[in-house]
Amino acid sequence: MEPSGSTTSNHTLNSTGGGCPWEVSDKARLCRFLCYGSEGDVYTAREEGRVSMENVGALLSMLQEGRGAEVVEDIRRFSQDGRAVRPGPCFFALALCSQHSELKTRQAALKALKEVCRDPTHLFSFIQYKKELKDGMKCGIWGRALRKAVSDWYNEQDAMSLAAAVTKCKQREGWSHQDLLRLSHTKPAKDAIALISKYITKGWKEVQVAYADKENSDEVVKVLSYLEVVEKVKHSCDETEVISLIEEHKLEREQLLTDHLKSKQVWRALLKEMPLHSVLKILGKMTSNKVLEPGSSETQLVCERIQSETVLKKAKLHPFSILLASEHYKRGQGYQGKPKWEPDSSILKAMDSAFYKSFMNVEPVGKRFVVAVDVSTSLSSVVPGTSISTAVAAAAITMIFARTEADTHVLAYSEGAVVPCSVSADMTLAEATVELVKIPSGSTDCSLPITWATESGKSVDVFIVLTNNPLWTFTASPLESLKKHRQASGANSKLVMCGLTSIGHAIADTEDRGLLSVCGFDLGALSVIRNLAQDLI
Repeated sequence: MEPSGSTTSNHTLNSTGGGCPWEVSDKARLCRFLCYGSEGDVYTAREEGRVSMENVGALLSMLQEGRGAEVVEDIRRFSQDGRAVRPGPCFFALALCSQHSELKTRQAALKALKEVCRDPTHLFSFIQYKKELKDGMKCGIWGRALRKAVSDWYNEQDAMSLAAAVTKCKQREGWSHQDLLRLSHTKPAKDAIALISKYITKGWKEVQVAYADKENSDEVVKVLSYLEVVEKVKHSCDETEVISLIEEHKLEREQLLTDHLKSKQVWRALLKEMPLHSVLKILGKMTSNKVLEPGSSETQLVCERIQSETVLKKAKLHPFSILLASEHYKRGQGYQGKPKWEPDSSILKAMDSAFYKSFMNVEPVGKRFVVAVDVSTSLSSVVPGTSISTAVAAAAITMIFARTEADTHVLAYSEGAVVPCSVSADMTLAEATVELVKIPSGSTDCSLPITWATESGKSVDVFIVLTNNPLWTFTASPLESLKKHRQASGANSKLVMCGLTSIGHAIADTEDRGLLSVCGFDLGALSVIRNLAQDLI
């Protein structure tokens, strides 16, 4: 795949930059925080630490400058557009804005509540962050503005969607729907919401008494029937009845009792409509518990769903996500050693098929990429927190860019030089992996791909360097090499250094917005790279 003839990049800088194109401005730091929870230039895979005030210096600075509305708009965009790798930072930032001294900022934050907090789990997290931010202060959090915002959150929901949501997620973070309705003094705006509110605060028996002899609207009747089903399944010990209710009303496992989930037949009923990402997470458990057995109709149905293009497109599953699930299933045991299972060959075949089909879900960025794999050390290590070897991970990452970005060069480097590498878009994952591991190892120099591009006259928007080794030696500083490439090519080039087995490293210079370090690797790392390529962080 040859790059276009142009020597200048169509890549333009947006407002994340400061006066200098590569200055790490407060705006850039805020966007990093909203994306992955840190203002720094290091993304650590699978790190789900609690967000705190230590991470929000740029956000506070922008609020002090009177840029609260701008901050809230960024929170809304990152949350809605799928830019945020982790949801927590957006909820924390919104909670902070909702308590700022400036009225317009508080109003903007609470107005955005429903768009940012789209389900009860999000809402509970937001309220808990508000509580934590208020600890030590004399005033409480439940002022008139918050009461109205929470009331509006409930009142503006579709009644059937709300009924399903409150029966699946009843409480989280120490808060329940009953708490929120009571503290917000919610006055239901329509009859169906009033019904759900009574169900939450008073219970099913009082609902039955209150609505038994009333003439109810169609919407109320529909919600009433749904809640009746939820209550019926909660009190049923009849396996056949539970299965019938699951299949007829598309109930989910969160709405069932723990005893129901001891039944293989109940699980088989749940699997028929379970979201695909949830199915992939429990394939090992279902095989271990003999819910899915070799050659069974249930296994056949699951395999059909896994590799259905329609289902994959609806689930928006990324190929790297499927690969992680497939390698974990292939491993035959959980990360703690339990449960254990014998991987089913038909399920593995279906997941392999799904991996290739899911490339249709990857939307191209439209930039010029160089993906360079460091083969100076053995690629037989395992990416921390996964079941995937660094060789397979590197091959998959190169494939993702080679197959979805029209202008991608794949390189390997070892022993102080870029070496021939024929990984291409039409290869299978196994072929790409073999191509990488057959290259002899040597010393590590991560500036080589940039030097190669500069000397070859290539204009590159994003260099992605994949290595096992977080401790590098350089013939030249990667930043200096990058600056030379920018000057020679006219491209606004960026560099992402991925230490596949690293648990913490950074490129020396952190004051260049075009540099990013990735420790380990997960699906979130691909989102972070995408955001960097598009100048969103």
